[in-house]
Amino acid sequence: MTTHSNTPAGWYPDPHGAAQTLRYWDGTQWTEHTHADQQAQGAPKVPQQPAGPDARVPRQVQQQAGVAPSGPGGGTLFSEPVLVVNQKAKLIELTNEYKVMDQQGNQLGSVVQVGQSALRKILRFLVSLDQFLTHRLEIRDAHGQPVLLLTRPAKFLKSRVIVTRPDGQPVGEIVQQNVFGKINFAINAGGHQVGAIKAENWRAWNFAIVDHAENEVARITKTWEGLAKTMFTTADNYVLQVHYQLPEPLLSLVVATALTVDTALKQDSRGLG
Repeated sequence: MTTHSNTPAGWYPDPHGAAQTLRYWDGTQWTEHTHADQQAQGAPKVPQQPAGPDARVPRQVQQQAGVAPSGPGGGTLFSEPVLVVNQKAKLIELTNEYKVMDQQGNQLGSVVQVGQSALRKILRFLVSLDQFLTHRLEIRDAHGQPVLLLTRPAKFLKSRVIVTRPDGQPVGEIVQQNVFGKINFAINAGGHQVGAIKAENWRAWNFAIVDHAENEVARITKTWEGLAKTMFTTADNYVLQVHYQLPEPLLSLVVATALTVDTALKQDSRGLG
């Protein structure tokens, strides 16, 4: 089969393998994932393209977060002016999973917690000590490929999140500055502070993100999930509004912050701890 850049993503006969082997084409190139790999236990899974945009997202952005519609972005996690981060609602949460969409509800990527052992999941189910242990997350693009890796080392009172590229290249750190009152984080890269995340209330629901000169460059707003979901599940939903295209590494650190703010704070008691 001859493939071109306009060929839609999906499973196709492997051009370099046996005729019965299917390989995943991500829309621009062949990936390493074969259908046989996907069926094997523990093999990385390539998510199928969403059937269509989530119709609930525009309401979440405009009415719940108060973000006015903006012009179209570049269609990626790092080029959209608005990112919507919705955690998968589960009565018993054993693994953090987030869907990331644009302001129209089109899926751009996901955030998945990785590296959890069976014992760790049992511990999470039985007690709340999991919030103090090390957490590792992958930020993946729309084709399931990792674009950022995040590690939050074991904590007692303050959180620190280490951000790297998939090849291990360091990007920076997000470091909690205080414990009581309005929670603030420093955004560090290359040994220097390049920005900060400042909670606007003590429950740490809304954040202003500023650059090194204290100019606001982005904003995170937690959106109301509804009474039933809030009482009986641990789902958290956020909207990130980026005011203008940011330089690296600040851009990657802002995206990492917005997509993992709940894990950094680990608010297991609905904002109380």
